Amino acid sequence: MPPSKDSYSVAVIVGSVSQPSLNRRLAGALAVLAPEAGLELTDVPIDDLPFFGAHMESKEDYPQVGRAFKRAVDDADGLLIVTPEYNRSIPGVLKNAIDWASRPDGESSFPGRPTAVIGASGGEISTAVAQNHLKAILTSQGAVVLGEPEAYIHCEDGLIDDQGRVTDASTRTFLAGFLASFRDLIERF
Repeated sequence: MPPSKDSYSVAVIVGSVSQPSLNRRLAGALAVLAPEAGLELTDVPIDDLPFFGAHMESKEDYPQVGRAFKRAVDDADGLLIVTPEYNRSIPGVLKNAIDWASRPDGESSFPGRPTAVIGASGGEISTAVAQNHLKAILTSQGAVVLGEPEAYIHCEDGLIDDQGRVTDASTRTFLAGFLASFRDLIERF
């Protein structure tokens, strides 16, 4: 096991470009809680990534925006993906970001990368189906995905205040435990 650090850096991808985004609010709340778990969360935007196509895959022609995105993911100790659920799966913009991170051939950002998945919605089953799809994609790419605890956040009005604080004590405790488990995964790898 590698030596423990005081703090680990985590690249955060929010799988939505919507404003306002419930999942962006959740990511903000996690950033508030993260220092207690010894994590430092940094948002990695996906808004500027063009649609990926095979014509962009050569190492020589790989666009700078794709390289900057990959560098932000690669430079972190772990990856946290906060996903909404669209039509019982992940949003297309998130799948596009995953495609960028997995290319060019031989330079994927995923093999061996400690990765955690979480999501929020107003629905009772939250983002369970989308997370299942996302975990299958990430696992197929070689990411080491946090299995437990699974984090499907049912987000009602007022759960996260304007300062990014989780107002419900049991949800706050659960999220702190989720982040602590993610830190443990990062430490193992």
